[in-house]
Amino acid sequence: MTATLDQIFAALADPTRRAILSMLLEDDMAVTDVAAPFTMSLAAISKHLGVLTAAGLVSQEKRGRVKWCQLEPDALHAASVWMQAFGQMESIDLDAFEDYLREQLDPPETP
Repeated sequence: MTATLDQIFAALADPTRRAILSMLLEDDMAVTDVAAPFTMSLAAISKHLGVLTAAGLVSQEKRGRVKWCQLEPDALHAASVWMQAFGQMESIDLDAFEDYLREQLDPPETP
């Protein structure tokens, strides 16, 4: 699972790849349509799509002479579950916790 999470987070680390995912939220797109709004070569976009595909975030399918890209929304499930675990943790006041432990372990003497 760690390797999968590593690939997903590495893929999401790049702003171009995040933009591509946002575009694919709308609908499936041909690779040339994905590349259109960017000021980089089609080869560079293909490399970004390769990273997204390797991470399982995007699937690619050849239809005739055109390669189509489709978002794979379930691929983010493992990353989402991992991140949600951190949202359930409440912040701890360590000073108050230390005071509590001191009181419990060394209670004040009563006269």
